[in-house]
Amino acid sequence: AAAVSCGWRGHRLNLIDTPGHVDFSDEVERSLRVLDGAVAIFDAVAGVEPQSESVWRRADRYGVPRIAFVNKMDRAGADLDAAVDSIRRRLHPIPVVVQLPIGREDGFTGVVDLVRMRSLVWADDAGLFVQEPIPEHLVAEAERRRAELDELVAERHPAALEEYVVRSELSANTLVEALRELTRSGEVVVVLCGAAYRNRGVEPLLDAVVDYLPAPLDRPPVCDVGDPARRRFADPAEPFAALVFKVQATPTGRLTYLRVYSGTLGKGDVVLDATARRTECIGRILRVQADRRTEVMRASAGDIVAVVGVKSARAGATLCALEAPVLLEPPIVAEPVVSVAVEASSSAAAERLSTALAQLVEEDPSLVVRTDRETGQVLLSGMGELHLEVAVEKIRRERGIAVAVGRPQVAYRETVVRGVSGLLYRHVKQDGGAGQFAHVVLDVAPLGDCGTTGFEFSSTVPGGHVPREYVRAVEAGCRDALAAGPLGGHPVTGLRVTLIDGATHVKDSSEAAFRTAGRLALREALRMSAVRLLEPVVEVTVTTPDDTLGAVLGDLSARRGRIGGSTTTGATAVVTAEVPLAEIFGYATRLRSRTQGRGTFTTRPVGYAPTA
Repeated sequence: AAAVSCGWRGHRLNLIDTPGHVDFSDEVERSLRVLDGAVAIFDAVAGVEPQSESVWRRADRYGVPRIAFVNKMDRAGADLDAAVDSIRRRLHPIPVVVQLPIGREDGFTGVVDLVRMRSLVWADDAGLFVQEPIPEHLVAEAERRRAELDELVAERHPAALEEYVVRSELSANTLVEALRELTRSGEVVVVLCGAAYRNRGVEPLLDAVVDYLPAPLDRPPVCDVGDPARRRFADPAEPFAALVFKVQATPTGRLTYLRVYSGTLGKGDVVLDATARRTECIGRILRVQADRRTEVMRASAGDIVAVVGVKSARAGATLCALEAPVLLEPPIVAEPVVSVAVEASSSAAAERLSTALAQLVEEDPSLVVRTDRETGQVLLSGMGELHLEVAVEKIRRERGIAVAVGRPQVAYRETVVRGVSGLLYRHVKQDGGAGQFAHVVLDVAPLGDCGTTGFEFSSTVPGGHVPREYVRAVEAGCRDALAAGPLGGHPVTGLRVTLIDGATHVKDSSEAAFRTAGRLALREALRMSAVRLLEPVVEVTVTTPDDTLGAVLGDLSARRGRIGGSTTTGATAVVTAEVPLAEIFGYATRLRSRTQGRGTFTTRPVGYAPTA
């Protein structure tokens, strides 16, 4: 998805295209955050596709007004009514169709404008249309649909209702104004159609953007997150304030995309990064239209531009005037749900890989890089498997680094389910000079129920048998022994160790000797105890259409998940379950196939549980 700014009839238009076959990216979320309005594009054959549904739900969350464009009306099987019905069933808006196609499939030549009751016909693919009377065979259908349109709008708009009661129909001006207000409030979604590849229906779409979607002045002012009374209006005379929503590393330098909410930004201006509390100098200002970049001298309220020269501002940062600081609400950054282990093919490439990963995270805040302290693996986490594949491919192609990718290792634990009492261990070593002597007696028991984590150490040694400093050395030795358990060398947790007795030697006892005795004694005790393997468990929250709920529940059960509950709101179901982490790998792909790409999920670590 990309947010762009372009000119049409003297207005600024902010457009967003919804992807159809990619993992939902945080970039879409950040683009939605800065848009005043959106155009949702749907396929006339496929209707609402899975990722379009995901983007639509997030646009609902940000309250972004939308109009819909049913594209590819020239394809075999194209059906406007079927596509609109798909929008109604899958997305649950009130679609208001304002155009009627002229011709079908390859014979699609134009549209009937139901608002102004005229036909727009394209004789070729040059994009120029001719206004003509409505074809005779469509007059009755157009009049019927226009009457339905008038009724639908009059039911929802008071001013339109007054005119409809008097005249039994609405004028074109009244209809446009009413649809504009209903679109801005989110009550309806205006639907248009066309064939963009052949330049048919594009100019009426841009006219509809101007007619129905809000301009920057129509939107409420933005407020400081810490002080709502500090507001910024969409006025070039106001102090400058902008939100960075995208950072892109290019061969010619770093591009920082921002939405200007108030004031004016000029080339060479020094601004404040209110998020990081440092200044930035604006080198160049570029107006971006798809892959074309045009340099401009200034940008004012309502513009979406890219700037060169900003060195450190990250996505979500606020840039503002030095004399009037303000901090805008950043976009929501979703928690990553899928991880892969990445490793450079050689030690020489390891440093370059670290730099490349840092740049990736800077460009896309939804990516997270961390090093697992237990396994030593470098883990790259993101929003989906395709999201990570694209990130790794960028490292390979753009940075020229050979990277190996694999599944992360699961950090298992071992725990005691039945311990031992009175284990005696004597550590004696004599090899010339001062020797080593330590005598300890340990009780080892589970700390709690199987799955309880942690370690407790206590001493009940009779007074004088073992000095206090040696007791601390025994505890340190026991903690050393927890690093590797007897089953598979995994860390040991969930046990209580009590030092119940011991003895010392007047010359050969030392802290080192008692630390060694504590380590070896606990190792021996663990070999004699009943030990069980624990695996990490995560809480999975799945959001899915209610018609796929059964398939989701069955799949979670097959993954050894324990269902915690499910709720249904409208046509959407939310399921929570606790699932072993090892069973989550590959779940994004499986969920997509089970829900026709419409399901999403999040995970949260909840602890450890015994392996089945």
